[in-house]
Amino acid sequence: MYTAESISKILKGELLQQTGHPEIEHILLDSRKLLVAETSLFIPLVSERRNAHQYIDDLYKKGVSNFVVSEPIAAGLYPNANIILVKNTLQALHALVAWHRQQYNIPVIGITGSNGKTIVKEWLYQLLDEDYNIVRSPKSYNSQIGVPLSVWQMKPENELAIFEAGISQPGEMVNLEKIIRPTIGIFTNIGEAHNEGFLNIRQKVNEKLVLFTRSDVLIYCKDYLALNECVNHFHNLVGKREIDNALQLLTWSRKTDADLRIISVDKNDNHTRIDALYKQEPVFIRIPFVDEGSIENAIHCWALMLYLGKPAETIQERMDHLGNIAMRLEMKQGINNCSIINDSYNSDLGSLAIALEFLQQQRQHPTKTVILSDILQSGKSEGSLYEEVAGMLESKGIHKLIGIGKNISRERKSFGAVKSEFYTSTEEFLQQVNPADFQNESILVKGARVFQFERIGKLLEKKAHQTILEINLTALAQNVKAYQSLLKPSTKVMAMVKAFAYGSGSFEIANLLQFHGIDYLAVAYADEGVDLRRAGITLPIMVMNPEPSSFDAILQWNLEPELYSMHLLELFEESVRYANKANYPVHIKLDTGMHRLGFEQQDLPALALRLNAEGLFKVQSIFSHLAASEDPAKDDFTQMQFDRFQKMSAALQQQLGYPVIKHIANSAAIHRLPQMQLDMVRLGIGMYGVDSAHGFQDKLRHVSTLKTTVAQVKRIPKGDTVGYGATWTAKVPSLIATVRIGYADGYMRSLGNGNGKMLIRGKLAPVAGVIAMDMLMLDVTHIPDVAEGDEVIVFGEGLPVEDLAKWAGTIPYEILTGISQRVKRVYFQE
Repeated sequence: MYTAESISKILKGELLQQTGHPEIEHILLDSRKLLVAETSLFIPLVSERRNAHQYIDDLYKKGVSNFVVSEPIAAGLYPNANIILVKNTLQALHALVAWHRQQYNIPVIGITGSNGKTIVKEWLYQLLDEDYNIVRSPKSYNSQIGVPLSVWQMKPENELAIFEAGISQPGEMVNLEKIIRPTIGIFTNIGEAHNEGFLNIRQKVNEKLVLFTRSDVLIYCKDYLALNECVNHFHNLVGKREIDNALQLLTWSRKTDADLRIISVDKNDNHTRIDALYKQEPVFIRIPFVDEGSIENAIHCWALMLYLGKPAETIQERMDHLGNIAMRLEMKQGINNCSIINDSYNSDLGSLAIALEFLQQQRQHPTKTVILSDILQSGKSEGSLYEEVAGMLESKGIHKLIGIGKNISRERKSFGAVKSEFYTSTEEFLQQVNPADFQNESILVKGARVFQFERIGKLLEKKAHQTILEINLTALAQNVKAYQSLLKPSTKVMAMVKAFAYGSGSFEIANLLQFHGIDYLAVAYADEGVDLRRAGITLPIMVMNPEPSSFDAILQWNLEPELYSMHLLELFEESVRYANKANYPVHIKLDTGMHRLGFEQQDLPALALRLNAEGLFKVQSIFSHLAASEDPAKDDFTQMQFDRFQKMSAALQQQLGYPVIKHIANSAAIHRLPQMQLDMVRLGIGMYGVDSAHGFQDKLRHVSTLKTTVAQVKRIPKGDTVGYGATWTAKVPSLIATVRIGYADGYMRSLGNGNGKMLIRGKLAPVAGVIAMDMLMLDVTHIPDVAEGDEVIVFGEGLPVEDLAKWAGTIPYEILTGISQRVKRVYFQE
């Protein structure tokens, strides 16, 4: 048991204040993710842009009484708190969890590599959970923060631990090695992923190998040349340890001699049989996958099972039943205006906490429901386990629980504070439930794999057109952070969610931005802002094109209009006066050279008089719009705009007599012209992973993937034509795939007749013929084995939206905003 006093001794910190000895069970790093206040220890981390010490006051009011801080706190400010002072809170976090790890003498598997870490970890859990009580990293928690949170989960009842570790720059793995201290190592592979922080592949391999400095064995594939050479060099270095503690290498290869020598890989339908020699004895496995990534991941798991001495029959039987791993939380549109969050592949406390955090972010529905299966292998007694689950549900404001399984049903008394109903099996639930009972709610479907909750997902999800736009919320959040890293700590961020958030969906994106602390939102029209308010968005919202007919809605929903002319100001003034409002927030647009909207220099004296009259308005910000910030050839013009804005905004603020936020920088200017940051920046297309200035793209991730499926494949002879107008003629006998997307979905007609291309089975296929309303045809003659139902990438991974825009003779903005509303949006968090 940990207390503030014992943690203070571990950290060699100064116990500034001690008022009790409550048991500390949870580490809290994000104030928004509080689950159990009484047993939580808050460690506020400090970065260039954010100092989490500012959240101590709020958490104290919510019942948190244990804090590790790096800034002194005035005596008596928190009379019932235990406060430990340290030099650096991140280092304290690492030191505490490293000490915690040393209390356990069990096998610990550490996994690193470029790809496959999470899959290997989850498959090992599936393969070994019958034999051990296992603790493992939740989802892909493998960073300087994720690893400590993972290892802190270790409890006396655990018999095996599996943790993954990832690094983004040199020097980081030293910290993770001290925390994980793996006894068994797996290096999955090495590639170009996350290469930016390293000089070359070998430096990255050597940095990752630090994880295995004190391991007993390292499992890896010899077929990666750089990896094999670095491992052998590393082995020679650490081989200087005492002989009984020397690092053992367990290798596998498809090309050369190895401990596990792969002889053949035979793919048949949806299964693969892999034959090998291990210690000169023939062995084999069969897995329900045929892709190369899964084959490689399975062989790593196989090697580990062999090292542990598992019988061949056991390995074969379990490998044959490996299941898909949900690498993300998906949110889809459900029946009866519901939102469905699908996480139906595993159920444990760690992943439940993550899923509940995602559910809590959703504000579009007043009611939040959780459909939850039995939680398997928690190591806790059923009573204490479900009491903890009940506390988590209550702390996250869950309105209704549907428990499925014999164990959770037996513990229904634990859930007295939440409206709940229970079923002993998924089958019983499906037989008795009435889908009409689910109305206007956000529903988390969270179950262990054996409960087959995907059947519940199919029942509740709205049947969708097979053309979908996937929105990666994790990528969007990372893009926001990438831009924030360029800003001064005092610079605010206004996020543009106009035009249906550049086609991505308004309230879903706004929910995420609100959760991540964006300062302002901007929409084009008032009805967009009203929709956000109705969906629970409380951030200030600027309306960029306020129409007189929308003034009542603006005032009713506390939206903030952009005013760009005296006529518009006078009209809005009348509405504010009639509504008996005072100091109503507005934003003033200045025209500095774009000549679209805005007040000009000669308007400023009269504008200031009008704004100061009667006390009707409070100017929140003064701003302007850069016309060509992405173009270095236009930098003189851009500088002229900026200088003009500085002069005009200073003059107007002086006449107003109070401080006002000033902003002019858009996405391109944030990284190209940092001197133009001022008080706030406006983040638009860059947030969605598109850098119009082409100098920051490698730091961004594309957020959207538009995909569809093949409806039919047919062979046509040379000379036959395809599509309306017979504009495309087969020059050779051809294979034509019809796919489910057309101009009504937003695929531009200019992309017909070979101008546009799509990805099928990893290869580009040109459009054959003109684009129809709901369908188009692709020439797939050069792509083997294309079949009905195959996935087709319109843009996304491997086919950037910028390429599509170039082929269409337009810009990515038009492509993204032109995607039809009939195309279903699927939101997911990695």
